[in-house]
Amino acid sequence: MPTSQDMTTEFDPGLLDALQHQVAVFARRAEQTRLGGTGQLRNSMDRAAYLLLNRLDQEGPMGVKALAAGMGIDSSTVTRQVAPLVDTGLVKRTSHPEDGRAVVLQLSPRGLARLEEVRSSRRQLMVEVTEGWTPDERESFCTLLTRFNTALSARQSAHTGGPATESAATAPPAPSTPPGTAPTTESPADGTSESTQTS
Repeated sequence: MPTSQDMTTEFDPGLLDALQHQVAVFARRAEQTRLGGTGQLRNSMDRAAYLLLNRLDQEGPMGVKALAAGMGIDSSTVTRQVAPLVDTGLVKRTSHPEDGRAVVLQLSPRGLARLEEVRSSRRQLMVEVTEGWTPDERESFCTLLTRFNTALSARQSAHTGGPATESAATAPPAPSTPPGTAPTTESPADGTSESTQTS
């Protein structure tokens, strides 16, 4: 069975170095800007809140355990992240339709409106960042970045034995994206101490 070292040598080391560096730069810049959009809504919603609201919008009401499993994080983390969203009225707690004793989390009308505002602002950011790109280039970049994030998610799941983390399955569907824009994607990795080089 080939080792990781054997697999690495099958590829161009220089290209791999360039790829990992660009991923590190992307992670840092995405964290610095938070891909928060433009105008007054810039940096107005953190990544955790965006991912939670987006999942509730895409998949409907669900309990804390289901939400945590789908996002690949523990229930205590979801509970902590959801609390301010409930306090500000973006998420509401309701009774499970089939089990009145169970509580589910649901995106409120205010939460949906807020999410749409942030999405719109982030779409505009994508327009500005990819200005000069062709539609095919935007689509190819989105496809490859989705594939990359999915592979990272699968690798993390395999190493931790837990569920896969946030993936393309919960991203805003591509058909709803206005023509000439690219869907928003959260950074695939945490920030890094690696130095940033400009091209």
